[in-house]
Amino acid sequence: MTILLAVTGVAWLVLEVSLTVRDRARGKGSTSEDRGTRALNFGLFMAAIAVADVLAAVTGKHSPLRIAGAGSGGGLIVAGLVIIYLGLVVRVWAIVTLGRSFRTTVEVDAGQAVVSRGPYRWVRHPSYSGLLLVVTGFGLAAGTWLGLAVCVVVPAVAMLRRIQVEEAELTRVLGDPYRAYQNRTKRLIPGMW
Repeated sequence: MTILLAVTGVAWLVLEVSLTVRDRARGKGSTSEDRGTRALNFGLFMAAIAVADVLAAVTGKHSPLRIAGAGSGGGLIVAGLVIIYLGLVVRVWAIVTLGRSFRTTVEVDAGQAVVSRGPYRWVRHPSYSGLLLVVTGFGLAAGTWLGLAVCVVVPAVAMLRRIQVEEAELTRVLGDPYRAYQNRTKRLIPGMW
C-alpha cells in the first residue's frame, strides 16, 4: 500500500507539472494577477504532506497522536487513497470542464463565459476542492491526528487566499455574470460553503 501511495503522489505531481507546462506551451499562465498564490499554495501543500509524513515517522506506534488503526493492515492508507483519488477525479473533471480556460495561475480571458456546468454547477472552485481532498487523503494515510490536521488546515488557509485573489479577478473581468454565479453557488463545499 505504501508503494501505491508513493506512486499516486508522483502521478499527482506529474499532473500538476504537466498543467504548468501546458500553460506555457499555449503562451498562457501569466502570474501577473496571481500575487504569488500558485507558488505559495504548492509550497504549503507539499510542506503539509511532508510534516504529516515526518510526524508519522517519529510518532510511536501506541501514541495517542496516532489515528486508530494506523499501521495495522493499511486501512488508513486505503481510506487515504480513496480520498486522494476522489480529489483527483474532481480536479480533473473541473479541468476538463473548463477546457482551454483552465490555468494554474489567476488569469481570466476577456470575453470568457462563466462556466456553470459539470462540477461548477455546485461549487465555484471544484478544482481547489479536489486539491484539498488530495492533501487531506495524504494526511489521513500518514496516520496521525496532528498530521491530518496540518494537511487540512494549512492548505485550506492558503487556498482561501487564492480564492480571494481569483474571485477579485473574475469579478473584475467577467463582471455581473460572475457576481450572479457567486450568488447561486458555494465556494468549495456543495450546499455549505
